[in-house]
Amino acid sequence: MSETDLAIDAVGLTRRYGRTVAVDRIDLAVPVGGVYAVLGTNGAGKTTTVRMLATLERPDGGRARIFGHDVVSSAGAVRSLIGVTGQYASLDEDLTAEENLLIFARLVGASRRAARRRAADLLDEFGLSDAARRTVRGFSGGMRRRLDLAASLITRPRLLFLDEPTTGLDPRTRAQMWNTLREMVATGSTVLLTTQYLDEADELADRVAVMDRGHVVAEGTVDDLKSAVGDSSVTITPLDRDQCAAAAAVCSALSPAQATVDDDGRTVVIPMSNLDGLAELLAALRDRHIPLAAVNVARPTLDDVFFRLTEPSTHDRTNASAIRPTLPSAS
Repeated sequence: MSETDLAIDAVGLTRRYGRTVAVDRIDLAVPVGGVYAVLGTNGAGKTTTVRMLATLERPDGGRARIFGHDVVSSAGAVRSLIGVTGQYASLDEDLTAEENLLIFARLVGASRRAARRRAADLLDEFGLSDAARRTVRGFSGGMRRRLDLAASLITRPRLLFLDEPTTGLDPRTRAQMWNTLREMVATGSTVLLTTQYLDEADELADRVAVMDRGHVVAEGTVDDLKSAVGDSSVTITPLDRDQCAAAAAVCSALSPAQATVDDDGRTVVIPMSNLDGLAELLAALRDRHIPLAAVNVARPTLDDVFFRLTEPSTHDRTNASAIRPTLPSAS
């Protein structure tokens, strides 16, 4: 992948606070367009990484470029291309929603007329028109998050950094935020999202990086990471419980992995790395007159990925590095 294809190109990025290494020589290659999610527990280094990439903190080592501009030597150019929404709303509580947006618009050089038009558009887009003249102090948490995101979109940035933007939001407001992000990407923006919500990354992200103790321990598409931690499995439930053993024998004969009767003695579990053979397996059971009450397919989830990579036994990086997909290179 060439540098022109990357919104973010970071190599060896490092940040220390005294003796504590918050971010330890991480590499990130974020393609232009789409949503890139960074997962990690509290203290993993997600927020520090965002702050360095957004020119809010200076790296202690390595380098990072945003659309080819160095975050240290060309910080001004970087800031003109990005928007940032942190974990806490950067709003003036004594001003109205409209006044907050007007100030942000004027700060980036918009005329009074353009600022009013942009503020009105954003208030409408985020469902805040009815609250435009209310002071932010009386807003709910979800309304503050929506207004904060609206403020970060005053200039329609090419790259938007969102640091845990949906923390504390109710399900309806989270869904609204997700729709807004999809619309942004559809119009050409790139989003880097940090989150602790695995379903959020699963729903939105084109690629995912998992951080643990300042390191990127895995990176790839959601499907890459799920496949890396293990095979899918198929669970079948014969109508007749007494046919479980026969069903397991049929499945074992057709599958590379051994089928087993579950502890309940009612179901058969077949590990399958490739589900292409499922139709053949079901046909074989039918041919042997073993009717089924249920068939369920279970794939590894992002939860499985996350817990595998961040459990204490992976802190030596041995297991984590074994399943880490290769980062795209900038050349």
